[in-house]
Amino acid sequence: MPHRVVVIGGGFGGLYAARALRGAPLDVTLIDRRNFHLFQPLLYQVATGALSPGDIAAPLRWVLRRQKNTRVLLDEMTGLDPDARLVQLTGGSKIAYDSLIVATGAVPSYYGHDEWRPYAAGIKSVEDALEMRRRIFLAFEAAEREPSEAARRAWLTFVVVGAGPTGVELAGSLAEIARDTLRGDFRAIRPEESRILLMDQSPRVLPSYPEKLSERAERALRRLGARPVLGVRVVNIDAEGVTVRSSRGEDRISARTVLWAAGVKASPVSRTLAETAGARLRPDGCVIVERDLTVGGRPEIFVIGDLAYLEQDGTPLPGVCPVAMQQGGYAAKVIQARLAGALVGPFRYHNKGNMATIGRASAVCELGRVRLHGFVAWVFWLFLHLMYLVGFQNRVLVLMQWGFQYFTFNRGARLITERSRRE
Repeated sequence: MPHRVVVIGGGFGGLYAARALRGAPLDVTLIDRRNFHLFQPLLYQVATGALSPGDIAAPLRWVLRRQKNTRVLLDEMTGLDPDARLVQLTGGSKIAYDSLIVATGAVPSYYGHDEWRPYAAGIKSVEDALEMRRRIFLAFEAAEREPSEAARRAWLTFVVVGAGPTGVELAGSLAEIARDTLRGDFRAIRPEESRILLMDQSPRVLPSYPEKLSERAERALRRLGARPVLGVRVVNIDAEGVTVRSSRGEDRISARTVLWAAGVKASPVSRTLAETAGARLRPDGCVIVERDLTVGGRPEIFVIGDLAYLEQDGTPLPGVCPVAMQQGGYAAKVIQARLAGALVGPFRYHNKGNMATIGRASAVCELGRVRLHGFVAWVFWLFLHLMYLVGFQNRVLVLMQWGFQYFTFNRGARLITERSRRE
């Protein structure tokens, strides 16, 4: 019987692990509760109407259709028996494995304040992005019919919490929507007078980037009309706005639209691994893995991507897609090496750079010792994101959408849909 590899999760880590096992004499099963792979770095563009969900998603069966040793199951892991090497799925069915790769990712974290969730839309799934898009464009519609100046001002105030790459990209896109996309569309309001506030406890935007690139990004945001509010901590979010605390005391901001880009935590699968396989967890739920990405004492169980915690040179690996991609390929390599009686050294992440876009034709990039900003960095950002997209068709569609948006300032997917219903 061929060695059975079960991969839980069809994100970057899981998909790249499955693809790396192409042609190997193995029986591979990829399980995900969605039938598609999602390119999460561009979710914010779905949330701001620049792209449609189908532009950044690819059906898993289609992606893996030529891998004869691989099957895809639309299901969800609900339990684990590591001694019997069985994964329990919904409905009580079970699937056996010889090697298990768990790559179920992360979900938005409100740092112990889950009561903020209804008022601050996160962005980790298609449903999240569509709900965020609904709130953004509904705010302008609500402001248009609001007779009270104060209430109108609250509807036209957008607060983005978290000044990392996602927050910066959201704030830049919001500023472009207000300044360019919706200009002239309304009669009672002027969208370009909207307030876009980017808040973070850090003293600068993009705190993990070099200081000069952070300064460039902040200047680019201000040129677009977005205002960074730094060195503040959010202490409350409700239906009417946000309360922040700084060295100057507390301040209340009236805002009807709050977007959350401040942090994530591990998916609930980490608790299952802790309870059944003895995995050690961080406070955010991430699984502390060994240097070969396995759970301590369980060499047949690999944990990769946002679900895993691993330090390299004294610094935790970031929760970005290149880390998950490389870890997926590494786990596949270790499995094949073991079957061949060979050894593979510990995992080491090769950082190919960091980048964030700040609106139209502007970005910042850190590529090793090379640091770029402005239009050149934006071109690099475009190229690399297109190359990371799964499927030639998606690349063509996204390139066409970006080209159309660049020359017309229009966002064709700015539809207000019904409130998302979570499964």
